Amino acid sequence: MRKIVFFCIPAHGHTNPTLGVVRELVARGHEVWYYSYNMMREKIESAGATFISCDDYDIEHKLSAKDATRVGKDLAFSTKILVDTTLALDDKVCKEMAELKPDCIVADSMAIWGKAVALKLGIPFVSSTTTFAFNQHSARIMKQSFNDLFKMLFAVPKTSKQIKRLKDKGYPIKNILDIIGNDHNTHTVVYTSAQFQPSAETFSEKYAFVGPSIRPATDKIEKNRDKLIYISMGTVNNDMLPFYKSCISALANTNYQVIMSVGNLVSVESLGNLPENILIDSHVDQIAVLEKADVFVSHCGMNSVSESLYFEVPLVMLPQTSEQKGVAERVSELCAGIKIDKSDGNSVLNAINKLLSDSTYKENAKKIAEGFKNSLGANGAADKIIKVCNEA
Repeated sequence: MRKIVFFCIPAHGHTNPTLGVVRELVARGHEVWYYSYNMMREKIESAGATFISCDDYDIEHKLSAKDATRVGKDLAFSTKILVDTTLALDDKVCKEMAELKPDCIVADSMAIWGKAVALKLGIPFVSSTTTFAFNQHSARIMKQSFNDLFKMLFAVPKTSKQIKRLKDKGYPIKNILDIIGNDHNTHTVVYTSAQFQPSAETFSEKYAFVGPSIRPATDKIEKNRDKLIYISMGTVNNDMLPFYKSCISALANTNYQVIMSVGNLVSVESLGNLPENILIDSHVDQIAVLEKADVFVSHCGMNSVSESLYFEVPLVMLPQTSEQKGVAERVSELCAGIKIDKSDGNSVLNAINKLLSDSTYKENAKKIAEGFKNSLGANGAADKIIKVCNEA
């Protein structure tokens, strides 16, 4: 029996892929502790792990909805949040790891406190990467506009100040790339397939591309028209009332069945009376919808894209952050979706019509799905973690 500790940031897209791995480890008889946030407690405990709350020490969960939308868009702001959280957790985590003596720490690639304490205490470490693995080769898909590049360059002095705070506290962090990058020497589980990962061949044998973790559907969706269109802009940057209204207007007079998830920042009532073919809710069971959908209009979060392609559903893509833009570029490169630049209903409708009229997009989505389904999955991720434990 091994003792394994997970660390993650308070984000569903980073937590959900790890839950199947936790279940697999627990089923094999290993003990798992999971440092996270109260909003994730139920799902983590249901996976069989011992939940440890970080809420009293964390900074990000105290952000306003407006500030939360800056995370992922503002590099300097995001770095400050990560560093503040790392230093706030420093005494607690170091003390508890010294007492627990885990065989391995598994930390989300953005939960830098997990990696830092592993290095400090000499504990075997595995990075959990829920986006694409990042190096100089895969970075080619992160095509940025001049404005994006300018913002990043402007943020560098501010991020350097944050990195110095970590170094002054004894953390072995040299620069921002130590936070967002993946090096060749770190054991890493990546929740995508080698086929979907850009430049997968440039990563070392320490990388395990295990494919996306797809949970079972919990609801049942009735498909009542020939084509079902699903629209969701994720769980964070989704305060997009004008976009939702524009989509309603454009899709109202079509033969498409439309299901739209708008999150908590927009009230369903504010969208007015809905056409008979459009259903809108704050939240829906995305897996259940994608099992029946023909097109997904998405913000291009990695989880959402992976789930869509797993069910062979091509995408209309409207990315909001640099990470999402990178995912959209890869989908476009593989011709499994269409990226649009204008957030208006007519642009969405035109892209939907193109996806449905050209079977190439569906065929390419199916090829990616086959790669996902042939990956090692949660079993392979658990094998990787236990192998790191055994090699220590």
